[in-house]
Amino acid sequence: MDDLDFSRTGGPLKPPAAPQPQPPLYVPAIARAFFESAGKEETIAAGTVFFAENEKASRILLKRDKMYLLLDGEVSLSVKGKPLGAVKIGHIFGEMAAISDSPRSATAVARSACRVIALDDKQFAAALQKTPQFALMMLGVMIQRLRGMLASFLGVPAGKARDARVFDKKLMENLEDGLGNQARVLYQQGKVIMVAGQTAALMYVVVEGRVEISIRGAVVERVGPGGVFGEMALVDQSPRSANATAETDCALLAINRNVFLNLVKSDPTFGIALLSATAERVRNTAAGVN
Repeated sequence: MDDLDFSRTGGPLKPPAAPQPQPPLYVPAIARAFFESAGKEETIAAGTVFFAENEKASRILLKRDKMYLLLDGEVSLSVKGKPLGAVKIGHIFGEMAAISDSPRSATAVARSACRVIALDDKQFAAALQKTPQFALMMLGVMIQRLRGMLASFLGVPAGKARDARVFDKKLMENLEDGLGNQARVLYQQGKVIMVAGQTAALMYVVVEGRVEISIRGAVVERVGPGGVFGEMALVDQSPRSANATAETDCALLAINRNVFLNLVKSDPTFGIALLSATAERVRNTAAGVN
C-alpha cells in the first residue's frame, strides 16, 4: 500500500512505482579502488599486445600473469584471430588467467594509446587485503557467469528445476576450513531457509542434502552439494528474490558478509583460493559448453 498516494481527496491515485532494477554485480568504483590500492597507472602505446592466447606465465623466466584495469583508450579481444569484442573503460581484463594461474584464453591488444593499472599476483594479494569487497564482487560475477553456462550446457529450459554445482570438493574443504564449524547450519526436511522479500544477510553453500528454490510457488532450481544460493546477500545486500526450502535434511555453510570480508582481509590466501577455484570452474565449464 506504500505505493499509493492518499494525500489528495477526489484526485486520481498515484500509480504504483515501477520496480527498481537491481544494481549491477560489477561496480567500476570498487574495481578502481582495488587496483589503485596496490598498482600504479601506466601508459601503453597503440599496438601493444597485453597478452596472447594460450600464453602462460613462467616463474623460471620471472614472467608473471597480470590483470588490468582500463582507465582510458581502446583494447580489443580476439580468439583464434576472430574479434571477440572490446574492453569497456572502467572494466578489468585478463583476470581469469591471473586468478586461476591458467593459460590465456584470448589475445588483448591496445587499439589506441591506453592508460591502465596492472596487478601481478603479489600485488593482487596485497590489494585483496586492502579492498576485500573486490573478492565479493568477482565471486558474484563468476557465479552468475557459471550459472548461465551450466544452464546452457545442461540444456535445461528456463523455469525448469536443475542441479548446478558451483564449488568442487577441494573448494568446499577450503571453505569449511576457513569458516570453521560455527558457519555450519542444519535444516530438517521441509524447513524454510529464506523467503522472498526478506532482508538478506547470508549466502549459503550446500554441503549435504538438497535445497529447493521457488518463485511464486514454482520450483526454479534444486541446489545440491557444492551448489550456492543467496549469494546476492553478500554482493549487493539486495532483498531475497526467491524462497528456499530444505527438500531433504541439509547441512549448509551460512556465510555472513562481514565474516567473509574479515576473513579475506586477515588472510588474502583464502580469497585467492576461492576466486581461483571458481575461475577454474568457469574455464572448465566454458570449455565443455564450447
